[in-house]
Amino acid sequence: MIPYDAEKLLLFLEEEEFIVNKVKKMLYSQKVAPYVFVIPFVISLLVFWLYPLISGIVMSFQDISFGGSQWVGLKHYQKLASDKFFKTAVFNSVEYMLLTLLLLIPIPMMLAVLMESRLTKAKGVWKVIMYIPALTSVVISGMLFRLMFSEGDNGQMNQLMHLLGNASIPWLKEKTTGWIALLLLCMWRWTGVNMLYFISGLKSIDTSLYESADIDGANAKQKFWYVTLPLLKPTTIYVITISVYAGLSMFLESFMLWNGNSSPKNIGLTIVGYLYKRGIEKNDMGYACAVGMVLLVIALAINVVQLVATGTFKKEEKLSLIHISEPTRPEPIS
Repeated sequence: MIPYDAEKLLLFLEEEEFIVNKVKKMLYSQKVAPYVFVIPFVISLLVFWLYPLISGIVMSFQDISFGGSQWVGLKHYQKLASDKFFKTAVFNSVEYMLLTLLLLIPIPMMLAVLMESRLTKAKGVWKVIMYIPALTSVVISGMLFRLMFSEGDNGQMNQLMHLLGNASIPWLKEKTTGWIALLLLCMWRWTGVNMLYFISGLKSIDTSLYESADIDGANAKQKFWYVTLPLLKPTTIYVITISVYAGLSMFLESFMLWNGNSSPKNIGLTIVGYLYKRGIEKNDMGYACAVGMVLLVIALAINVVQLVATGTFKKEEKLSLIHISEPTRPEPIS
């Protein structure tokens, strides 16, 4: 006869084994398994994106203090409409975004085409050299460029000016020269990254299309314009999309180049920089959240417009690059 405690233990073990088997069956089920793999992403999306977004929207309508919060409605947004520093930040961010698009789309594309051509030797070495700047900390990069463009005679750029017979230039005190330094920093860091994006797009193009173009007598320019460029469209749209976001959200490069958030005449002030100044330096979190919401709307609006303009939301249409018609057979003579 089994003791009562032993019988109870056996029942517990049987229930536990049943539950474990049931869980295993669910996990190995073809219907449940996909949801198990998706759950971590859904949780991270809810915790690190959706919750902060909703909190930011709510806080943009509040005055936040250490003692609590007070609902103020559209006060922050009305204040933004007449805030000259915010308008300067928006203008600088949009200008920076447009300039980086003009530089970081065609130049990396040309470099990618050159890298994949037969003219380039040791392609792997060149790819590593071009990508290394992206691995460098923005803090270190900003400090290096600040020293290079120092207004003193010991700065590398001023030493170069002396070699050319010119006087020293206060590079970071004027907008034109300061933005030259900022854009060079941006190009140094991100040209290699965008080049690798375009290289991956080039590798997806069927080489038989180039062979067909060669048979038709197309030169290098015609092959690039009529074969490479149209088939790089998905990659180009992706690079433009991330470049728009990166341009509008730029902050650390400007912050490190001007050694803080107070550039001369606000020539380096960006939307995120102004958000940092109001939220962190002045502890006005409600107003900073309103700045962040405006940045989100601007970024979404620009990206939606460019995606619609490039036909991303349209149904994919089959593009026939080369059309070969079948020869008609002559009718037999009766």
